[in-house]
Amino acid sequence: MKSYKAVLFDLDGTLLDSAPDLVASLNWVRRYEQLDPLPVDQMSQYASKGALGLLNAGMPKTDPDTLETWRLLFLDHYANNSYRESRLYEGVPELLDYLAAAGIPWGVVTNKIESLTFPIIRAAALEATIGCVVCGDTLEESKPHPAPVKYACQKLAVSPADTLFVGDDVRDIQAGQAAGTCTAAVHYGYGSAELAADGVDASLHIHHPRDLIAALNPDFNPLA
Repeated sequence: MKSYKAVLFDLDGTLLDSAPDLVASLNWVRRYEQLDPLPVDQMSQYASKGALGLLNAGMPKTDPDTLETWRLLFLDHYANNSYRESRLYEGVPELLDYLAAAGIPWGVVTNKIESLTFPIIRAAALEATIGCVVCGDTLEESKPHPAPVKYACQKLAVSPADTLFVGDDVRDIQAGQAAGTCTAAVHYGYGSAELAADGVDASLHIHHPRDLIAALNPDFNPLA
């Protein structure tokens, strides 16, 4: 079994169940347009697609100017309500505790912009242990481009070949593979329906955060 010197995570749908707050912001835009709200379970599959992905899925077809107006309304609402109902997934705190105890540095590579990401990192009490945060606007490129993943490896001073990148969206897998990391596909997240894409089979397959502990530590016993 390969030994990893660092682990990188996507944020939404991997560490964080953020769909309730993201869909709440979508529904705020819908109320602005006098439309009925949509249920979280119907829209959660789009939670990893950003504001435009949610708006394209949850709003009527429109012209580019109106879509931009909706995007700004969405982001303004979400910036003030990003950690109301969002929570770390069950098992994630234990996973992060394991990484700390094992001395394995970890970080986040997300397409969320910095002004939205860092308040969530603070609200989720991750600041003390996180090794790096690379956001959608940290560099000129974002996932599936490999540059953010490579940059995170540099920040952690670990080579991509010794790093595991964990994400729920096919773009995470593509970014990690292009950067030269090993990859783990999260099937409990929002993008799991797309994880049958070419190239994902070579990844580790994670159905619960404890599966990742088991992949990192062959002696791990979830019943102990």
